[in-house]
Amino acid sequence: MTVAEKPLRVLNADDIAAALAYPALVEALRAAFASGIAAPVRHHHTVPQPGRDATLLLMPAWTSAPVAANERFLGCKIVTVFPDNAAAGQPSVHGNYLLMSGATGAPLALMDARALTAWRTAAASALAASYLARADAAHLVMIGAGALAPHLVRAHMAVRPIRRVTLWNRTHGHAVSLAFGLAVAGVEVTIADDLAAAVADADIVSCATLATEPVLRGKWLKPGAHVDLVGGFTPKMREADNDAVKRARVYVDTRAGALKEAGDIVIPLRRGVIARKDIRGDLFELVSGKAKGRTSDRQITLFKSVGSAIEDLAAAVLVWRGLALSTV
Repeated sequence: MTVAEKPLRVLNADDIAAALAYPALVEALRAAFASGIAAPVRHHHTVPQPGRDATLLLMPAWTSAPVAANERFLGCKIVTVFPDNAAAGQPSVHGNYLLMSGATGAPLALMDARALTAWRTAAASALAASYLARADAAHLVMIGAGALAPHLVRAHMAVRPIRRVTLWNRTHGHAVSLAFGLAVAGVEVTIADDLAAAVADADIVSCATLATEPVLRGKWLKPGAHVDLVGGFTPKMREADNDAVKRARVYVDTRAGALKEAGDIVIPLRRGVIARKDIRGDLFELVSGKAKGRTSDRQITLFKSVGSAIEDLAAAVLVWRGLALSTV
């Protein structure tokens, strides 16, 4: 049976989790940022509605060279945001990832985009930490207890010897629920009431919130800390204050995305807190060696991600290859 004749596989969150593991996904992203994957800037389209307008987001990417067994791949994440759905008790965001053959265009798999995005986002943070966090980083503070938080904890544990995790969330009950889930998996977890004190003892601080005003203060960071900012995805959202950005060596996932969409970068640039030259590198440059990561144990480093279609495609291909191996 040829690729074109194979039935389209429909994969849910459980299928994706069964096919992925963080060490392998981090290495897949490392290889992806070193390869010739093309990823145009994401497309935003307004879809008129009777109430608030909806948005259609398209994030395409494709490989320019075979990645395995002479295969080439093409993929696109399709996301819809319908703000008024919440009033009807429905999710405001829906998404799917379509993986296709890069040789023929034949569809291969339709994947749950929420699950895929959570895995690849956390893996990108872990990839950055492999260059920017101290090699002996043992204490992780996780700010935020949403769906992405457990992925970030597990991903950082895949690249650094994390022995202790401290959780902080505005809603205490959400932190308790996350702590229980992590503890069941064997992670030593505590819940912080005093965020400043927790951050002051942290080797890595990961933020995944929907904050529009900073929740992380630069004056709390100890020498040698690494900051991982994930939550903000618009120019008006930010998780860290000006002091945190000014004290740190700053890195981003992609310059094109961060300079346009990341409030944690856009706002300090606009206010003159930092200049473009203060962005030391992105994942392309870190992976290729064109940018230096951490160069001393006392440096404070900061990584800001907004997401890239490169990460989606790399994760989807890894899922697809895992499926292929499981059916051999």
